Amino acid sequence: MKVSSRGEVDPFIVMDVMEAAARAESQGRTIIHMEVGQPGTPAPAGARKALARAMEEGPLGYTVGLGLPALRARIAGLYREWYGVDLNPDRVVVTPGSSGGFTLAFTSLFDVGARVGIGAPGYPSYKAILKALGLEPVMIRTETQHRLQPVPGDLPQDLDGLLVASPANPSGTMLDRDALAALIGAAEARGAAFISDEIYHGIEYDRKAVSALEIADETYVINSFSKYFSMTGWRVGWMVVPEDHVRRVERLVQNLFICAPHASQIAALAALDCGDELQANLEVYRKNRALMLEGLPKAGFTRIAPPDGAFYVYADVSDLTTDSRAFAAEILEKAGVAVTPGLDFDQDRGAGTLRFSYARSTEDIEEGLARLARFMAAR
Repeated sequence: MKVSSRGEVDPFIVMDVMEAAARAESQGRTIIHMEVGQPGTPAPAGARKALARAMEEGPLGYTVGLGLPALRARIAGLYREWYGVDLNPDRVVVTPGSSGGFTLAFTSLFDVGARVGIGAPGYPSYKAILKALGLEPVMIRTETQHRLQPVPGDLPQDLDGLLVASPANPSGTMLDRDALAALIGAAEARGAAFISDEIYHGIEYDRKAVSALEIADETYVINSFSKYFSMTGWRVGWMVVPEDHVRRVERLVQNLFICAPHASQIAALAALDCGDELQANLEVYRKNRALMLEGLPKAGFTRIAPPDGAFYVYADVSDLTTDSRAFAAEILEKAGVAVTPGLDFDQDRGAGTLRFSYARSTEDIEEGLARLARFMAAR
């Protein structure tokens, strides 16, 4: 049968790595997972307990498209707590993960053929979702002197939108207030919509990440319960949109998704009040980060930069390989450590980079670093 060219998107290589790691585990091997950005911790205890109570109290059906009112109000409260922003809860849309948020944002903002700028290296699904919707991703090459973040001088004039992530995946670098404001201003000057991916907010080490909502209201902000709140598999996130965009996004939600999962929304509401447990998770990432920044260079991965946030180290391995996918496969086979080839994030330069995640337990990170050191010594 005929198929659509919009389905011809690149594979999400990290998922292929996960599959290869799972095959190795099915054969009895123990694999250390440094490939996927997934916390090794479960959803907060309070979230799990709240869902258990709700399941006993009655059926969980559809919610209204924009999400449970109590959850939207509590998310708005988070912006007061974290950023000092007084946010109208009506602007909050609960989504089926950040992926649902990106789909809604791109569909709401852009017509087929629109050009949307994204930084390279960057999260690969941005490009895939844009292509699947008939939009044109415009890759913006970022440079090490700008910590792999775009700057206004990098932007082409003919953009319909600009998507920026801070902290970024795969680099973990953050934009300060002036840098973020400059990008918002550059997008506005081009008549381009601005989308801020803030999914890693809360996972910062030396300074707090800046939200685009501290600078401008005419922006789409996307976040999720996956990372800081340790709820990847629950598939629940949120977006904040300008007030005059709420109804158009609501119509899209109603037709594309109906609503985010009711059970996940109940858990998410409770997770927002589990600060002590979530901060304990952050301290694990902080310790793991220090181990990585010490252990990777000792193992032979010397071209790295400290991440400001998230839980990744993006390494330049061009002195070690010209084929990061083959190198990652060799590391998995010989060291039993799963890592992500940089080709997932940057098709032009990714053959010479790897991403290491340190989202798992400290014991896993210590073992993974020991295995990497032995592998590199024998290579």
